[in-house]
Amino acid sequence: MLVRQLSEAEVDSAAFERRMKRCELARCRATCCHDGVVVGGDEVSGILGLVGREHGRLGGYGWKRPPDGRCFRAEAGRMRTATRPAAPDELAEDFPAHFPRTRCVFLDREHRCVLQRLAVDVGRHPWFWKPISCWMHPLVLRPAGADRARPLLTVPGPDDDRNRFGSCTHCGRTEPDGEAACTVLAEELQMLEALSGRRFVPVG
Repeated sequence: MLVRQLSEAEVDSAAFERRMKRCELARCRATCCHDGVVVGGDEVSGILGLVGREHGRLGGYGWKRPPDGRCFRAEAGRMRTATRPAAPDELAEDFPAHFPRTRCVFLDREHRCVLQRLAVDVGRHPWFWKPISCWMHPLVLRPAGADRARPLLTVPGPDDDRNRFGSCTHCGRTEPDGEAACTVLAEELQMLEALSGRRFVPVG
């Protein structure tokens, strides 16, 4: 599904010229992970299998399965990674007031994704087990619909961020002294290019 949409997608060239800054985990404290991420069925089964196989290693990162045992939740007909209440010191100093004060259950106390930590430790690509919508952030692939004939690959800015999410996270904000989004998001774009076999935005 993703590959087909990517193969058909238009690229919002203007959005990729917007100035942004690279992710700084110490500053943002994983603000983009506050409410969990949307996951597909294959991602759910893959992550649950991983948790079952590698529970001991994940526990070595200080990770524990949620008290109710659920790593995922249903919301508006879709599945998302589950969340837990956030402690005050887990949130960025400028954490958006309209965001729920929660954390994805796969974050450790140092704001790192344990799925990514495990992948790195066993020699896999850092995003090997991370949900697509997670590692793509703040990139968005909008589906075709009444307002467009083809999917659109974009980086939502404050004027077109329908959910007031991406443009409010540190890695999705407009930063006048930053670099072009196509440069900042080069790694994400290169992964999408590898998946789809096509070029999106000149990088490097």
